[in-house]
Amino acid sequence: MIPWLLLLSYFAVVYACLWKLFVKAGRKAWEGFVPFYNLYVWNQIIGKPWYWLILLLVPGINLLMFIIMNVNLSIVFGEREFKQHIKAAFLPWLVIPQLAYQEKYTYVGPIPLEKRHRGLLGQWGDAILFAVIVATTFRVFTFEAFTIPTESMEKSLLVGDYLFVSKLSYGARMPMTPVTFPFTHHTLPLTTSTPSFTTWFRQPYRRLPGFGSPQRGDAVVFNFPNGDTVVANYQTMDYYQLVRSFNRKDIANGYFIVKDEMGRNRRVATGGLLIRPLDKKENYIKRCVAVAGDSLQVKDGLVYVNGVPQPLRATGQYAYGFSITGVFNKKVLKETMDITTTDVNEQGDTAEMPLTAANAEKLKSFGNVARMVRQNKEAGAYGAKDAWPIFPNDPRYNWSEDNFGPLWIPKAGATLQLTLENLPLYRRAIEVYEHNTLEVKGGAIMINGTVATSYTFKQDYYWMMGDNRHRSQDSRYWGFVPMDHVVGKAVLVWLTVDKENGGFPMGIRWKRLFTLVK
Repeated sequence: MIPWLLLLSYFAVVYACLWKLFVKAGRKAWEGFVPFYNLYVWNQIIGKPWYWLILLLVPGINLLMFIIMNVNLSIVFGEREFKQHIKAAFLPWLVIPQLAYQEKYTYVGPIPLEKRHRGLLGQWGDAILFAVIVATTFRVFTFEAFTIPTESMEKSLLVGDYLFVSKLSYGARMPMTPVTFPFTHHTLPLTTSTPSFTTWFRQPYRRLPGFGSPQRGDAVVFNFPNGDTVVANYQTMDYYQLVRSFNRKDIANGYFIVKDEMGRNRRVATGGLLIRPLDKKENYIKRCVAVAGDSLQVKDGLVYVNGVPQPLRATGQYAYGFSITGVFNKKVLKETMDITTTDVNEQGDTAEMPLTAANAEKLKSFGNVARMVRQNKEAGAYGAKDAWPIFPNDPRYNWSEDNFGPLWIPKAGATLQLTLENLPLYRRAIEVYEHNTLEVKGGAIMINGTVATSYTFKQDYYWMMGDNRHRSQDSRYWGFVPMDHVVGKAVLVWLTVDKENGGFPMGIRWKRLFTLVK
């Protein structure tokens, strides 16, 4: 609340003073009262280029631009010392009225180019500041670089791929947490858990028009829906699954209770909990397999959408189990089929690895392969002992990653008849993603304090799955991806490096450079 009061008081000061500043600068008093036009005149008075006005439209950037304009306002009214600039930057509520109403301040104009004898530090500071503003604007509204850290999309996208993600495809989101350390997502550089953002100034979810919405088959980058709460020492793990596996109170107190090799209880430190706003949740990339309004089912590992089978693409992988008479030559597998050494898990006379259909066909003929079976977990494979890892993480649904559904994907404006039976499927969407209170009292579903037998969804939802079907934490584990979590569409691999082949530059995959994401 205090930051908003400071911001509102700043604009009140500006409106009360601009007309007087304009008169001192030889302009008309009325120009100071016309919204937006007064910013144009202000920009002219301080002698800055026209495109500064565009930067004032960028959330987060505009706060920085106003600080810069305050400093330049003090400069054109004769304040030329560094300490005066610092004062203008941090105390505009005091400085702007002084410039406007104290007679000693007169308009002297911008510093002429021939008199701008700035030090090296000042020159570099200007250049870096402008570069940060331009680059931030570009990555927020057009394209942003991402990297593939896990194998969940192999072999469609590979670990070590560097991608450009288009914000234009689905419309760029306006920054919701704009006060952020430049070029970071959620953590400060050289730290493991220190937030790089502040939440005292927040903006609601808004999205600019895009070229379309996520479609089946798109490789989509989105904020991990369950990533609002993170365990600091185990940031790659789903907090809500950890709660199902351990005691919520223990986690809140900073530890897990686990059994050691001797069966004794042992405390494991969590490092504390990290709370992240929507746009600072971890970025994931998966394949969109079903869109809002679709009905989805997985049978024996094959996805069906609206009853139509959706075969896994040629670059996708299933996990295969082997009975073997001898170990695999991992070097040969890498060189001939690009199977990474970490993918091959051998234990005695058995082995397991993810394979494309083409590689699975090749491995059938290997002399050490006695038997090869594709993984296919039946419904009911999990239970309380596994802490219900499959969505909706409820005992009433005994689905597995290979046999799942049927399930309807919520669509904006569509009304669902609610029952106690289907509530586990849609509760998080209604309660968390659409910001309602929901409870069950005496067998009745209460939404925002009122008995509800139906619910109309406010936004579209999507179902995302990894192409590496059995090595992907995706919607089968944590459910729907709301539209407000969607970041953009992966469009281009601009660099790709294979660490197993020497890393950069020896391990550059030259044939994949500047290839479109399919």
